[in-house]
Amino acid sequence: MTRDNAGWPKVPTHDNVTEAVIMMPSQLFRSLIITAMLLSGLTSLAHGGQPETERAAELLATFLNAGRAVVEQHQSLINDPRKGDKGFTPEVFERSVLEEFSRQTHIHLWASPPSLPASTRDLLALLLRTSKEVVADAQFVINQRGIGYKNFIPATFGSQAARKFSARSKVTIKQTALDPRNLHNAPDTYERKVLLRLATQPTASPPVIEWVEGGTTLRVITPLYYSEDCLICHGSPKGILDISGYPREGAQVGELAGAISIHIPLDQR
Repeated sequence: MTRDNAGWPKVPTHDNVTEAVIMMPSQLFRSLIITAMLLSGLTSLAHGGQPETERAAELLATFLNAGRAVVEQHQSLINDPRKGDKGFTPEVFERSVLEEFSRQTHIHLWASPPSLPASTRDLLALLLRTSKEVVADAQFVINQRGIGYKNFIPATFGSQAARKFSARSKVTIKQTALDPRNLHNAPDTYERKVLLRLATQPTASPPVIEWVEGGTTLRVITPLYYSEDCLICHGSPKGILDISGYPREGAQVGELAGAISIHIPLDQR
């Protein structure tokens, strides 16, 4: 399967099944692609103005959450102690996350001509690349036989993918919560203020989009809510240790679990 200039697979689909054969570039070539994205894509995002930047931020949050959803969909397989090779490879993840993102947004990232600005596609391509690296790095753990819980869960995946992406970009992505289990995800002052406000609002509140620091910095907070599956670890009874060794929060379905926070300085030149 060929890829376009941003690294997206040109994926044919038949009967809604995505076919993909992944061509793995060399480390040097991958580094050159990433460098090109950061030198050209991010600058053009700044030139695109506020509407384009806001749209890019929302899609980045959606894409990271799509990756979280794919991990959740494969959780039983990942935690199966009877199987060795689970088959949940970076290539399988890529196909699944592209399909999940398309399902949520109706945007086909492999389409030609592209339906998004080049700068936004470059950022999404970088997030896909770093997300695949997280899945690749976890293969030894995922494929261990005789061990059930692997601690490769949506939150773990999301935190690692967000940190890898943010280290390579001037766009910062972060999972955060008012009382995070991972202290790296502790909210900053702005995030805490928004999370406290979201905690009092109905389920499925839209993302909070604000320009701060005199309109030079975009902050986007996309809320995440507890689903039924989340309650296995985060539900009742409160205080009882869950399978990962953390005390349960006593959460209920629909309550605010946290958020995906996006931070973009408009002047990135």
